[in-house]
Amino acid sequence: MSATSLKERLTADIKAAMKGGDKARLGTLRMMHAAIRQREIDDQTELGNEQVLEVLDRMAKRHRESIAQYSEANRTDLVEQEEWELAVIAEYLPEPISDEELDRMIGEAVAETGAASMKDMGRVMAELKPRVQGRADMSAVSARVKARLG
Repeated sequence: MSATSLKERLTADIKAAMKGGDKARLGTLRMMHAAIRQREIDDQTELGNEQVLEVLDRMAKRHRESIAQYSEANRTDLVEQEEWELAVIAEYLPEPISDEELDRMIGEAVAETGAASMKDMGRVMAELKPRVQGRADMSAVSARVKARLG
């Protein structure tokens, strides 16, 4: 799926939500569109597929963090709202990677970069990031790479 088709899909879904009167979904879709546009304005460039996924992945991460914080505060109303928004964002992200697949990819990246110690972690992460962006939580990937190299 190309970047324009992701953005075109988002625009089409915004129009459909407007026509269907789905205000909750419309609000989340507009929030996603605004984040993408803001990044384009900040970088003064048209975002490619990888950059759009980075924006959406960052949004999903913030929602997961908010869910954890609201859960600790026993704010189930806010947890439900964040989970609902996260589900909408997740529709635009690629299928998540299984633990087995992630471990295999980490092994490949370690082998390709010749990583032998924690000093090589940056190279391994640079190799993995384009492959797993939007499909896995990067902090979890980082923890697995540390365990593998440490």
